Amino acid sequence: MQIGITRRTAVKGAAVIGTAAAAAALLPGAASAAPTVPAAGPGTRERDLPTSANGWTLEKEANHVSTVWTRRVAGTGLSVDIRIGDVEEILVHVVRRFHYEVEELPSGDLLGWQEIGGLRAALPESNLASGTAVRIRPGASAKGGFFAHQELVLRDILAECRGVVRWGGDDTEVDESLFYIAPGPEDRQVKRLADELRGQGARPGEGAGSPVDVLSPERRAGAAELARTQGAR
Repeated sequence: MQIGITRRTAVKGAAVIGTAAAAAALLPGAASAAPTVPAAGPGTRERDLPTSANGWTLEKEANHVSTVWTRRVAGTGLSVDIRIGDVEEILVHVVRRFHYEVEELPSGDLLGWQEIGGLRAALPESNLASGTAVRIRPGASAKGGFFAHQELVLRDILAECRGVVRWGGDDTEVDESLFYIAPGPEDRQVKRLADELRGQGARPGEGAGSPVDVLSPERRAGAAELARTQGAR
């Protein structure tokens, strides 16, 4: 359910998985072929490959010899190029809650993977190139783009993700359109959260789109604590 509009007026812009089949069963991809995880070249270790700012391996393209594939965001009419598996589960959940509870997103207001050549490699925006970030309302990156009640919901979404997802609005170089996986690929928090979200999605009345009381004292306290912990940096 949409609960508000933003201040912007006309600002618009355009872990590696266990099994691809399991991910596809949850949120079917737009590509016709089943995604496969490419093997590193002879003598190449994954940790030797170039990474984005959060430590995940960069991808040169989507939908071909890649961990990044186009996936539909259920219930929204949107699709996004995203790293399949646990990352997909988490970031798609964030997008769905944003769409239902903050602002309904039209086509073009959601972007995923981008080539690293068009990004600043040292900044969090480079996480787009590893498929571990999304831009929601990509033309609205400046600070102050949300009404107070919208940011209240946004903070609740972040708290539900327990620090696994970071918002670019909290970064020193503010980008309110950017949401990205904060831990590296070896961090067990990523899989734990993804598994929890999968479980919610399998139970009636739970998961994105289910009623949430973001004003409950417990949820507000959790959101405030995470905001203090992550802080601007």
